[in-house]
Amino acid sequence: MVLARDIDPSASPLDYYSYELRRLREEAGLKQSQLGAIIFCTGSLIGMIENGRRVPTRDFSERVDAALGTGGHFSRLVGLVLRSVLPTWFQAYAEMEARATFISTFQAQVVYGLLQTEAYAKALLSVEYTGRVDEVVAARIDRQRILAREVPPVLLVVLDEALLHRNVGGREVMREQLAHLLTFTDRSWIQLQVLPFTAGEHAAMTGSFNLLRFDGDPDLFYTESYDSGRMTANPQVIRERSFGYARLQAAALSREESALLIARVMEERYGDKCERAKRAVA
Repeated sequence: MVLARDIDPSASPLDYYSYELRRLREEAGLKQSQLGAIIFCTGSLIGMIENGRRVPTRDFSERVDAALGTGGHFSRLVGLVLRSVLPTWFQAYAEMEARATFISTFQAQVVYGLLQTEAYAKALLSVEYTGRVDEVVAARIDRQRILAREVPPVLLVVLDEALLHRNVGGREVMREQLAHLLTFTDRSWIQLQVLPFTAGEHAAMTGSFNLLRFDGDPDLFYTESYDSGRMTANPQVIRERSFGYARLQAAALSREESALLIARVMEERYGDKCERAKRAVA
């Protein structure tokens, strides 16, 4: 059993969630171990979340709502909790991304966050967030819920071919990630293109960027450096970057050609044939 500590519910979204979990569990007359048995987890996990030492997941929150009959209370709160886990400088962009009706992105180094698998995200984020990688991974995966909406945002993605070859997390993680990308190729509201090495110099040599469009609000341009992000609605910047993005799309492979390239890299670099060839050489 995890010893209880005083929680100030106004301190943060996580502290409010922790306070509410303990309050409503006790009102239901349940011990931590009893609630854990109902939702198929340990009582110690309940205790750690009630003490603000573990960030809850969306799945955990939905099961707690069902067990305590709270009408979606924790399912609504967990979104705020997970967003608060994101780096402070990134939170404003995440809020705008969740509201956008049209997203255009060019990614030069890594797969766009909305299209990452959990294993790929964990491998990436473990480099910088060794002490709380599970929390930031959960926050990143939660951002992807916008793609499951009844009316999701239109998503245009251009990926540099280099990131297909960058081995993040190992062969199996990369194979799963590239296979995941291929699942988006038949969705009419997602256009996924690869900018091949053969394109040479291009309109985004300075790095990755995103363009967000909204119903009734100005467009936004977003880019980031090592530990900060920059967002602007400057019309001149939007005009220049929108034109630059159109040039990137023109230089990139078509949707069909991009899917073929992704599949080829997946098999040749991360597939079973590749592994058998390595064993043969050894």
